[in-house]
Amino acid sequence: MALKIYGIAASRAIRPLWAAEELGLPYEHLRWHYEGPETREPAYLAINPNGTVPAIDDDGVVLFESLAITLHLAQTRPAGGLWRDSARGVGEIYQWTLWAASEIEPLARQWFHHTSFLPPAQRVEAIATSAIDKLQQRLQTLDRHLSDREWLLGDAFSVADLNLAAVLQRLKDMARSELPHARAWHQRCLARPAAQRAWALRSQG
Repeated sequence: MALKIYGIAASRAIRPLWAAEELGLPYEHLRWHYEGPETREPAYLAINPNGTVPAIDDDGVVLFESLAITLHLAQTRPAGGLWRDSARGVGEIYQWTLWAASEIEPLARQWFHHTSFLPPAQRVEAIATSAIDKLQQRLQTLDRHLSDREWLLGDAFSVADLNLAAVLQRLKDMARSELPHARAWHQRCLARPAAQRAWALRSQG
C-alpha cells in the first residue's frame, strides 16, 4: 500500500486520516501512540525526528506535521475535490489553515490541557480562562465569515474546512455564545461520511 499514516486516531493523526477518507485513498494505518516506545526508535525518528505523531510515507514522500500532510494529500490528488486550482482558492486554503494553526490551536490546547488533559495538580485555572476568553474573538470572526456561505471557500467543502474543523473539534465546549453559523458549519463538517469513518477509528486505538 503506497500511503502509510502513523499515529493513533485519538491524536492529530485524525487529520490525515480524515483527508485520506475524503479522497478515497487506500492506506495503511500504523496505530502508534504519541507516547509509545516505537516513536523513539531510530527507524521512526528517521521519518519524524520530533518523535511525535502523525507522520506519513506517501510512496516515498515522507512528511510530518498534520496540517502540512493534509495539504499535501489534497494538492497531489486534485481530482478528490479538496484542493482549488485558482490562485485565490489556494491562497484561501493556506490562509485558513495557517489561521487554524496560529490563532486557534495554541489557545485551544491551553484551554484543553488546563481543564481536562493534564493531571489536576498541574492545571492552572488562569491559563485556561485566559485562553478560552481569547478564543471567543476568533470564533466570532469565523462566525461572521460563514454568515453568507456554507463552507470557508464558498459553496464547496475543501481541505481548509477539514483542517479548521479538526483543530476546532471541541467547538461545542469552547464556544461561549451562540455562533449559529460557525456551529452549523462545524456540524456539517463532522457529519460528512468521511469524517464519521475517520472518527470511528478512535475507538479502535
